[in-house]
Amino acid sequence: MFITITRDTLYRFAAAAGVCGLLAALFVLQPMAGQRAARASAEAAIPAAVTDWGLSFQTKGQPPVGNVSAETLRQWNAYYVGDTGKKVLYLTFDAGFENGFTPAILDALKKHNAPACFFLVGNYIDTAPELVKRMVDEGHIVGNHTLHHPDMSRIADRAAFEAELNGLADKYKEVTGQELLKFYRPPQGKFSEENLKQAQELGYTTVFWSLAYVDWYTDNQPTDQQAYDKLLPRIHDGAIVLLHSTSETNARILDDLLTRWEEMGYTFAPLTDLPK
Repeated sequence: MFITITRDTLYRFAAAAGVCGLLAALFVLQPMAGQRAARASAEAAIPAAVTDWGLSFQTKGQPPVGNVSAETLRQWNAYYVGDTGKKVLYLTFDAGFENGFTPAILDALKKHNAPACFFLVGNYIDTAPELVKRMVDEGHIVGNHTLHHPDMSRIADRAAFEAELNGLADKYKEVTGQELLKFYRPPQGKFSEENLKQAQELGYTTVFWSLAYVDWYTDNQPTDQQAYDKLLPRIHDGAIVLLHSTSETNARILDDLLTRWEEMGYTFAPLTDLPK
């Protein structure tokens, strides 16, 4: 048995099952032909069609298998997991807008001396420039989540693809006076092989994730216990953790969550420490 999760699958379940069924949909067990089939799928080349980032959780405490292998991604300077030989975590937050919870998240990160990467869109930089400056001042990375948060895999024109990344980078420089560090996360985890090539040619490292949970619905937030039930058993060495800074739950539990991970022996590292 394997658990296969993609963002696109979650959205389809949400539409069909309604809010009440969404959390259950996240962890639907999908039978597969066996470990050999799963590994063969993970090692396959990226199809020409649109791909949604997905994970298969096979063994508790071990890194999940991505629907594209870490080795395949690496040729385009892309990652979904870091150093799996060390008890190190890479914390990342996606931020499409600010709704009042980022200060508490920054407070918790500062308390634990935990570096993070905040993947921002253009709207966030426009509406919350002081928080962007605080992120930088407190040693965090600001990453590129594109200017408008489109489905980048549907953008075939190279100039339009570049405009989404360059537009965000320009806004960041206007606010901070600094060049954006080139870490890119595709909106909704939608990508194609051509996207990865284009990002690499622009000097970017593409960053997916190896641990996430449904935390982005602001009007249907998980309870603290539901969050812990997803984020504690599946943590693993070298995890790239995706959380949303729009989540009230994340803001409330982050201090305690980081403490629990520290008690499990984990430390926190910036994306600049990803193995080359």
